[in-house]
Amino acid sequence: MSPTEKLLIGGNGAQTVFMDPRMANRHGMVSGATGTGKTVTLQILAENFSRIGVPVFLADVKGDVSGIGKEAKPHPKIDERIDTIGIEEYEMQASPVVFWDLFGKKGHPIRTTVSEIGPLLLANLLELNETQTGILYSCFKIADDQGLLILDLKDLRSMLTWMSDNRADLKSEYGNVSSASVGAIQRGLLVLEEQGAEFLLGEPAIELDDLMSQDFSGRGVINILDASKLIQKSPKLYATFLLWLLSELFETLPEVGDPEKPKFVLFFDEAHLLFNDAPKVLVDKIEQVVRLIRSKGVGVYFISQSPLDVPEEILGQLGLKVQHALRAFTPKDQKAVRTVAETFRSNENIDTAEVITQLGVGEALVSSLDADGIPTPVERVLIRPPESRIGPMNDEERSEQIKRSPFRGRYDDALDRESAYEMLNQRAERQAADEQALEREEAVRAASEKSSKSRGRRSTRQTPTEAFVKSAARAIGSQLGRRVIRGILGSLFKG
Repeated sequence: MSPTEKLLIGGNGAQTVFMDPRMANRHGMVSGATGTGKTVTLQILAENFSRIGVPVFLADVKGDVSGIGKEAKPHPKIDERIDTIGIEEYEMQASPVVFWDLFGKKGHPIRTTVSEIGPLLLANLLELNETQTGILYSCFKIADDQGLLILDLKDLRSMLTWMSDNRADLKSEYGNVSSASVGAIQRGLLVLEEQGAEFLLGEPAIELDDLMSQDFSGRGVINILDASKLIQKSPKLYATFLLWLLSELFETLPEVGDPEKPKFVLFFDEAHLLFNDAPKVLVDKIEQVVRLIRSKGVGVYFISQSPLDVPEEILGQLGLKVQHALRAFTPKDQKAVRTVAETFRSNENIDTAEVITQLGVGEALVSSLDADGIPTPVERVLIRPPESRIGPMNDEERSEQIKRSPFRGRYDDALDRESAYEMLNQRAERQAADEQALEREEAVRAASEKSSKSRGRRSTRQTPTEAFVKSAARAIGSQLGRRVIRGILGSLFKG
């Protein structure tokens, strides 16, 4: 297939609907009630991109997209739909796939570091208030200033503990560090660890180039993230990873203008999770990235039950809209249907609001962009059948696919290199050694003074300086005393 050849989405016998690859980086939306055919639409869109050499990343939240890596099987219903739509070229074939899994069970482990996630996404993930968010930002700033890498959760916990212990010294430059707020963040990190964040946050971090590859025949590889377990344990962790991936692509990829086809395409299933309870500053950031990332050649496609799950500012940027059936049992549902209908360019032959509630399984209302970037009138079509299998691979097939993956062994074993946790421990050990040396010095001095007294009489009256030194020496014996001495003498024993 030529990169500029239009990609078939579906038809109704009299009319076919295509997507122009040159407009595919203008993003899109696939929506509809549960069981109306969204997954198959996602599958045929991913196949289309793969055939023209565009790599794809998609999240499989129900575990039923993996069949895209196997060819379809003949079926009378497939033949019937091919005839109805009028498809001239149809070949049952598999698409090249690579499986990823945060937990490393159903695919290669996929990781990024705490530093790469950054304080904005992490604060949203931890559901921090404004004060706690400020402390988290300070934590990242202090780590940068101190040359400390925050790669995993133990690095972050160590940094927060160190900040709390040294809050008096940090206050003048970084502001007040509340022990209560640090404690709240630490408790949030424990919850995240239980939800699986320790598997996501660490090294080796995923290389973006490994997600943007082609197979030997030039087809784009479809990267499938098995999110079925992740989305049950921590929907917010799932959303945070997808938002990180989007922002990382935006910050890393060069400008490409208006390419003949996208450089990379992302499918975000359960898109409402990206925006649920997100603070306005984060939603504004997502909106900005979605608007600008198309100039990097990246297309973003949201999958959700309703277009209204996506903020209006983002919805207005979406070029392709595929609307499966919606249910309208209540006045609220009926109002939502009318609102959704208004997002399409009208067609005088279709009552969009009425048709939305009448669509059958595998049927949809579709509007795309023409060669000039103008939305086409909405059409009611049957979605074309996939050339790959509908339904998941079995465990044996998936295991075989993972064994043949070009990334086998690259990400399997976690890496724990020297970072904030190790470096702060080394500092603590050096400080303890310095304190022991100070104790020995004071002991030698005390012994010397005692010897001098025995050789001659001297005044029993202590000067203020002598009294202070002796008091300090006695204080060293207690943990609290050692902290006081560190505060007084810290500038002399920094390593």
